[in-house]
Amino acid sequence: MDPRSQSGCHGSVCIWILGYPDRAMRLNDEKEAHARRLGHPFDLGFALTNGVHTFDHRCELGGLLKRAEEIERLGRENSLPVLWAIWAPMFRGQALIQKGRAAEGIAPLNAAIAAWEASGGKLHLPITKAFVAEALSLTGDLDDALHLIDEIIAQIERPGWGERLHYAEVLRLKGWMLSLKGDLEGAERNFLASLDWARRQQAKMWELRTSTNLAQLWRGQGKRRKAYDLLAPVYGWFTEGFDTKDLLEARALLDELTS
Repeated sequence: MDPRSQSGCHGSVCIWILGYPDRAMRLNDEKEAHARRLGHPFDLGFALTNGVHTFDHRCELGGLLKRAEEIERLGRENSLPVLWAIWAPMFRGQALIQKGRAAEGIAPLNAAIAAWEASGGKLHLPITKAFVAEALSLTGDLDDALHLIDEIIAQIERPGWGERLHYAEVLRLKGWMLSLKGDLEGAERNFLASLDWARRQQAKMWELRTSTNLAQLWRGQGKRRKAYDLLAPVYGWFTEGFDTKDLLEARALLDELTS
């Protein structure tokens, strides 16, 4: 495993979560260019699959699916089932959900999860399963989505489980699902728990996403001032990434709250 490729994958995600999406995308592109120059199939497959493009929604669906095809080809040509059986379908499913084709994304994600668990893999299972839960919600299957998200939260909170990178996002997703189901009290409780965790981690992108969702909830309850006072300082903290989906949605909501 090449240290520069690996650190670029994890570093770009962490820099994005900390609130620097443009810098994260530059690091993402640099680690992919480095992995291509190196030419090592495992590292290139890892670099194409893992990185900020998992969460930053600026990439086009066609480009994301081409990545998945390249990962699968690399795996089959080099006898690396972790690439073609796990990472390629995992990334394909994430890409489809990210770009509005949730129903199509569920099957490849479930196949990748099953293969990963069968191999003994555990890392990234919570967030990958959370993508499935999000897709189920988008297709209207809220009961199964909430059941799955509760299983994910139980896994994250299990003693000895150290992976907390996406905990705030998982709690936000549960709040969003509960709001779709009409449980506004439960939604608010989970949004507040997500905000608490995001602030503990200084995870500004998670804080922005959750603040946007909670402000939308409060706006619907007529608490427009409270919604603005929550979201405005979080949005005002950012110095870059204003063309990202997250900041565009937050800016549009702030404009609506002041109109």
